Amino acid sequence: MLDYPALQAVSLVVRTGSFDRAAQALNVTPSAVSQRVKQLEERLGTVLIIRGQPCTATERGEWLCRHMEQVGLLEGELMTRLPALAEPDQPQQRVTLRVAANADSLGTWFLRAVAAFSERSPHLLDIAVDDQEHTADWLRQGRVLAAVTALNKPIQGCRVIPLGSLRYLATASPGFMARHFTNGVTLPALGQAPSLVFNQKDRLQSQWMEAAFGESPTHPVHWVPSTQGFVEASLLGIGWSANPELLVREHLDAGRLRELMPGTVLDTPLFWQVNRVAAERLADLTRAVVETARSLLVNPQG
Repeated sequence: MLDYPALQAVSLVVRTGSFDRAAQALNVTPSAVSQRVKQLEERLGTVLIIRGQPCTATERGEWLCRHMEQVGLLEGELMTRLPALAEPDQPQQRVTLRVAANADSLGTWFLRAVAAFSERSPHLLDIAVDDQEHTADWLRQGRVLAAVTALNKPIQGCRVIPLGSLRYLATASPGFMARHFTNGVTLPALGQAPSLVFNQKDRLQSQWMEAAFGESPTHPVHWVPSTQGFVEASLLGIGWSANPELLVREHLDAGRLRELMPGTVLDTPLFWQVNRVAAERLADLTRAVVETARSLLVNPQG
């Protein structure tokens, strides 16, 4: 039999980041939480939580956390149908669902889906952020129940729904264009002009150059790990970058930014992959994600 008090302790330590805060949520002492976790780890013969500031889950700990999310969804559904089961003087624990999204979706359209979902659901969300080429790994590893991803093939145990494409435009300030592209946007000029890159996983600038010229030259880079920071850095003339059209259209129309090559766009198809076991209980979230994406992304499918 599963030791659900111990599983709940593991889940809360990971969610809150500490044994003390988990103890407060459970209304027990930190030593009691520590004992529950330790006994479960000894029983399973594996470490579930990496102790630190904050505490984080191991891969097996993540599996247990996702299981507890699904248990919470099932319990919430049961309490709705059989309210007499609920303890009258005990507040019901709200379920936190862990999902993944890429930073540009989070900065453009995904939070609108979260807002729509929050209006009709008591559940909370824990949103992990990664590159769209890598959010699928979070699903494969059992670290999230659903993800916005660039992967169109269903991950094992998941269903996939096409959302549409997030359109990127290569943009820079008028001043930057005047300094670096005096004779036009050419491969030699791009090889000397600094671009903005989110992190080592970000290939959008290289992909845009490959789409425009068939190759991507080595060039100087400013590292800016922020979607909004990309736009600000572009406006300030720090570098050029591929920005979501949803974020820069107003600046382009006002002349604060210019396209490097008007008409040369980069469309990144996005998909919603959701764990099949949890899909029915995540239906409200899936509906909000799909409706929002298809109203704001280009080339929506469905």
